[in-house]
Amino acid sequence: MKRILLISTISMFLAAPSMAQEDSEKSLMEQGAELFFEGLRKEMEPALENLLGLAEELGPAMQSFLQQMGPALAELAAEVKDWSVYEPPEILHNGDIIIRRKPTQEPSEPEKRDIEVPEGPTDI
Repeated sequence: MKRILLISTISMFLAAPSMAQEDSEKSLMEQGAELFFEGLRKEMEPALENLLGLAEELGPAMQSFLQQMGPALAELAAEVKDWSVYEPPEILHNGDIIIRRKPTQEPSEPEKRDIEVPEGPTDI
C-alpha cells in the first residue's frame, strides 16, 4: 500500500509540469481563429484609415449641416407620427424631393365562388 501511494505521488509530481504546459498552449482552433482575425485586420486596415480620413474631412461640414437643419428636422419628426405610411422619397428631375403617402388599402369583400357539387353518391 505504501508503494502504491509513493508511486502515485511521484507520478503526480512528474505530470504536473506537463499539464501546466498543455494549459498554456493554444488549441489549433484558437490558433486558426487568431490567424484569421489577424489577416482580416490587415486587410481592413487601409479601408479603415480611408474612412477615418473621410470622417475628418466631412466632420465640420456635417456639424454645420446638423446645426442649421437640426431644428427643422426635429419639427418635421414631431409632426409625422408614423413614417411607415409614406413611400420612400423621390427626387424629381428639377431637384424637388417629394414624399408620397402610401395608398390606403380598404378591406375588400371576399369573392364569392360558385362551387359545383357533384350529383349522386360520394364515397368519403
